[in-house]
Amino acid sequence: MYGRVRLLARALAASAMVCASAAQAQDTLRVRSPDGRNEISVMVRDGGLYYGVRRDGQPVLNASRLGFAFRGADSLRAGLRIAGSARDSADQTWTQPWGEVARVRDRHNELRVNVAEDRAPNRRFAVVFRAFEDGVAFRYEVAESPGFADFEMMEELTEFALADNARAWWIPSNRPEPDRQEILYSSGPVSRLDSVQTPLTLQMSNGVQVVIHEANLVDYAGMYLARTGDRTLRSTLARWADGVAVRGRAPFVTPWRTIQLADRPEDLAPSVLTLKLNPPSRIADTRWITPMKYNGIWWGMHVNTQTWGQGPIHGATTANTRQYLDFAAANGLGGTLVEGWNLGWDEDWFNTMQATFSFTQPYPDFDLPGLAAYARERGLTLIGHHETATKIGNYERQLDSAMALYSRVGVRAVKTGYVGDRTEEGHAHQGQYMVRHHRRVMETAARYGIMLDVHEPIKDTGERRTWPNYLSREGSRGMEYNAWGGEGGNPPEHETILFFTRMLAGPMDFTPGIFDLLIQRPTGTPRRPDEARPRTTLAKQLALYVVLYSPMQMAADLPENYAGQPAFQFIRDVAVDWDTTRVLEGRVGDYVVVARKQRGAEDWFLGAITDEEGRNFAIPLSFLTPGQRYVAEIYADGPDANWRDNPLPVAIRRQDVTSATTLSMLLAPGGGQAVRIRAVR
Repeated sequence: MYGRVRLLARALAASAMVCASAAQAQDTLRVRSPDGRNEISVMVRDGGLYYGVRRDGQPVLNASRLGFAFRGADSLRAGLRIAGSARDSADQTWTQPWGEVARVRDRHNELRVNVAEDRAPNRRFAVVFRAFEDGVAFRYEVAESPGFADFEMMEELTEFALADNARAWWIPSNRPEPDRQEILYSSGPVSRLDSVQTPLTLQMSNGVQVVIHEANLVDYAGMYLARTGDRTLRSTLARWADGVAVRGRAPFVTPWRTIQLADRPEDLAPSVLTLKLNPPSRIADTRWITPMKYNGIWWGMHVNTQTWGQGPIHGATTANTRQYLDFAAANGLGGTLVEGWNLGWDEDWFNTMQATFSFTQPYPDFDLPGLAAYARERGLTLIGHHETATKIGNYERQLDSAMALYSRVGVRAVKTGYVGDRTEEGHAHQGQYMVRHHRRVMETAARYGIMLDVHEPIKDTGERRTWPNYLSREGSRGMEYNAWGGEGGNPPEHETILFFTRMLAGPMDFTPGIFDLLIQRPTGTPRRPDEARPRTTLAKQLALYVVLYSPMQMAADLPENYAGQPAFQFIRDVAVDWDTTRVLEGRVGDYVVVARKQRGAEDWFLGAITDEEGRNFAIPLSFLTPGQRYVAEIYADGPDANWRDNPLPVAIRRQDVTSATTLSMLLAPGGGQAVRIRAVR
């Protein structure tokens, strides 16, 4: 176990010395956020430990039970008493190396509740509650005690008993292929849920916005939520192949269970609650970690103009990669991703799930060291690619040598992939086995000075604070589903849902920037009306660079599709690292308008997107510096544009603006608008 468990044991002992008496501790304990709006209550009822949450005096969560179930031991949920408590508070601000905001303020009040069994084996644990102004969080801290050392946890019994039948937006976690999260969202009352992924976004009848998620997932299993009553959800954990959820030894700590709270959808983002619940950076000097835009040999495989494996249209050739690097250098991008460069792609690994990828041996037509040097000469980095097919043993045996190779030749970033919902042994994609694996990868990459962009990942729980080389991840139905996915691709509302659900976990590599929105087939065959393609306008593709945050943003289309396109200037200009983020308008599943200020500059960027309905917004620019003159460079939907049959028209114009200006934004059905606001010197 980590060294922190020794600190945990000392903390538990110290808190016992200052705790209230056992008799006094049986009363309800409460802790409120510094502004007094969010309150957590903790109590024992009939031998069970419960907590509840209120906002402005109104219930959010009714009394919700806490505890664990183990294999070969009694559940830790009955015969409990509060043995004491301790309080603490914090107010600190730090600067992130990169992010959707530059500075994070952690201001909270804490209540530590010490709990003991009143019968053999007399196990002891604590639950630590923190109340923030943007939500609440808690975690279990289990001490080593008689009868409780090594354990096999079958379930965590944490409940979330919602005070009303809130409306939810969810993706399921009980399908045959649940763990990659590449599923369209559904919406409806909590009483319709079965088992779902987190983050789970909820809107209560009184308007309070609630997001249930987790933070600092380390050596534990990822959490799903299963409905056990009309309005009660209970945690359920991803599993090892034999059904065990978590293996460990006391003392141990669980991830934080987070409940983000807000008055309006617009107040949910930017969400940094999980960052406050992760340890500080383990990387002392982060100057080598650089957000970037990139292009890559990738989209061509999805639209069948290139192949991953060898053959007449193999994408990852030396000559083709040089062309992509030249395009990146000419257009101010930071790197070029290359997929299909390494041996193993010619196997039918997806259907047979037999993969023997080499992560050090390139195909004969790919000069890895030469291309890495070619990139460096142009101020770029080659972005490597490691598709594991979830064959973790094969990857871990090569992990050090693969990262060492990249470090040696000067590849500064790698995209990893985990296509497959279970490992070859049958362990869950979000289970403890995979959590351990991803930690090993991010730590190994950091040791070699390599940044990560992970596809088919485990969920984001704020790890980027501790390991800021973990720049981005996928974890949603991304752009590739618009090339080949079922159901005709992603519907126009998809990104407006992602902003208030998946994006609340952390950065997402959605790979925007498709300009060939009708995806012309190389054979010239006509398209079917229901065939998959991006269901957006071109202006919305631009707006996604601002709306869907990632410190690595891809210009995903083929380079030739950007030729002669004035709208590509926005992709050249848009920033990827932000000082400030403000959500100006938003309704889950309908529309989003976001303003972000570039870090280290005075430029602001606006992104507005809508669902299948056209929208008209009047946006006050009061966030601009008073007295400063600006020019707004506007990329709007053109006349008669719509996602269905006329997605390409873009109207580009300039407008002088100040902080007193109200900007009119007209969005076509399935459309958007992207704006750069540049200070005039």
